[in-house]
Amino acid sequence: MRQLALIYLNMNKRLRWILQTVLVFFIVMACDRFFILFSSGYLHGVTHNLFRALALGTRYDLRELGILAVVMLLFSLIPFLDPFRSAVGKKFWVGLLSVLSVLVVFTYVIDAMHFDYLGQRLNASVLNFIPEGGTSALMVWQTYPVFKLLLLISALSAIIIFFLARVIKNTAAQTAPVSKRGNIVGCISLFLVAALCIFGTLSQYPLRWSDAFGLGDSRLSQLALNPIQSFFSSMHFRKVSYDEQATRKYYPLMASYFGLPAGGAGAPDFKRTVADNTAPKPNVVLVICESFSAYKSSMWGNPLNTTPFFNSMCNEGVFFNHCFTPHFGTARGVWATITGIPDVLLDKTASRNPMIVDQHSIMNDFIGYDKDYFIGGSTSWANIKGVLDNNIQGINIHEQGSYNAKKVDVWGISDKNLFLQANEVLRTKTGPFFTIIQTSDNHRPYTIPKEDKDEFKLVTYPNDTLVKYGFQNNDELNAFRYTDFCFQKFIEAAKKENYFKNTVFVFIGDHGIRGNAGEMFPKAWTANALTCFHVPLLFYAPALLKPEKHTMISSQVDVMPTIAGIAGIPYTNATMGRDLLHLTDTTNNVAFLIDHDERNIAVVTGGYVFQHPLSNSNESLVSINNNDPISKETAADITAHLRDLTLAFYETSRFMLFNNKKAQK
Repeated sequence: MRQLALIYLNMNKRLRWILQTVLVFFIVMACDRFFILFSSGYLHGVTHNLFRALALGTRYDLRELGILAVVMLLFSLIPFLDPFRSAVGKKFWVGLLSVLSVLVVFTYVIDAMHFDYLGQRLNASVLNFIPEGGTSALMVWQTYPVFKLLLLISALSAIIIFFLARVIKNTAAQTAPVSKRGNIVGCISLFLVAALCIFGTLSQYPLRWSDAFGLGDSRLSQLALNPIQSFFSSMHFRKVSYDEQATRKYYPLMASYFGLPAGGAGAPDFKRTVADNTAPKPNVVLVICESFSAYKSSMWGNPLNTTPFFNSMCNEGVFFNHCFTPHFGTARGVWATITGIPDVLLDKTASRNPMIVDQHSIMNDFIGYDKDYFIGGSTSWANIKGVLDNNIQGINIHEQGSYNAKKVDVWGISDKNLFLQANEVLRTKTGPFFTIIQTSDNHRPYTIPKEDKDEFKLVTYPNDTLVKYGFQNNDELNAFRYTDFCFQKFIEAAKKENYFKNTVFVFIGDHGIRGNAGEMFPKAWTANALTCFHVPLLFYAPALLKPEKHTMISSQVDVMPTIAGIAGIPYTNATMGRDLLHLTDTTNNVAFLIDHDERNIAVVTGGYVFQHPLSNSNESLVSINNNDPISKETAADITAHLRDLTLAFYETSRFMLFNNKKAQK
């Protein structure tokens, strides 16, 4: 310490000023990371590699600070920008660093909120919310104490600006002489140290954003990331394209999966036609359930018993307990459900891309059916309205403004009233119908309507209990429970109507929620973020379907062909989905996953999850059934096949997005 003090005292003013300024920003960055470490139950129970994650995070921070140090050094060498020789230079640096302070504080507060909301550090995917800026802003307003946050940003910025101004003032007052040679050596030394921080490593290759995803646990990766680097690095992946040659390469593997011929020299063709199987043609009500995360629900034994009514329906219906959504996000979930194609675009959601908005949906093969879409808010979100109007012939959209129930928050009317309003429309139908209902109350700001608080009883649990069983707070828990209450109100109302006995009710989560499943599931479900994708899939029709529980791997993309199979509808399919109830062999079922934030693609099949990063070579293979390690011999045998399968699903999905045009009228 004494030697370091001597070195510091022998530095010139410029170097002291730069180091002290960098130290101030380093403290800000470290505070953000430790806030995330200690304030979120998301990291509960993580011990392995924790120090490594913090050390890697420090290196990311030092990279940004190294850039700042080099900029300060080079610009301050210009005589009129020297804060200790020029009044203009002093004003310039006070002003510039003040602006930088506000930007850094704002970025890190937003990063903390972004992590609290999604379990993800700030990244370029946040730009997807810009087209719906008004709705996004309203959700933020209703969810967070915006005034308090603005005051916090202002106060923290003022404190940092005060310290940075004091640094310049105090440094200018110091008079310790430094030789010209000492000045030159000091500047060169600072430049070299800063350059090393920017490079980030002593090895051949520089420190990369993607290195965070080699820590073996998704939560640790998020802890390590620096939001500034994460944002700009993830911008690199905002591309729209497909590779036909790669699709051709993997076509034999996919053709075998779909039961198609091996193919010839032409363009890959995934189209298959399924004839009428003479089954009755019932009504269909498809409910896309907001954030219906499996590990938080009663069906998998969560001790908080959050969804007892839905659990009772699962016991009376055809229930799939290993269903996965291909990705996280409501717009992507709606897209995959309606089209049967995973949204593998790495920039905007597929629904927002005008190049691929034209898609065939099996829903159109339900000829003679009335088609309705109910949502409590607006379908303008993520251009879902454009997807529906453009691709579903004759669909009637019921949205905000068309109901006689009051709006309760940014997402429109309550789910209970949404279901009851839909029931009022369905009870008047004289012919067959296919109806989609999209819920939203299980979403921040977690509003429980006042009109329901007498009948729906709120519960309160200690924080450690909530964290242990997958919830961040009691508001989230009660919103999850309220969803079950709304399901119950809907089914009770529907049972009183004539249409009920001839209707198949289908429930699928739009996505799960990234979080800690604790000991309720094997470790892979948390460490490999399977909680983000695992959702219930239920086909409920007591008069039409015998109760069955399926453990086969299934996917959100399988919903439409399975509905068509139950209804006996002939259909054409050129997408990933398969009829789950008419497969001759279910042992090779595959659920393809893509984590847009972490840039991972993966498959779940055969009791394993295999993850293949798009940004590095840190592949992983783990069991989803237990915590037992996989031997090297077994891993070697399985990895090559699953790597091909993962890339096959990814490249084929990219191709399908651009080659699933609906038939021209």
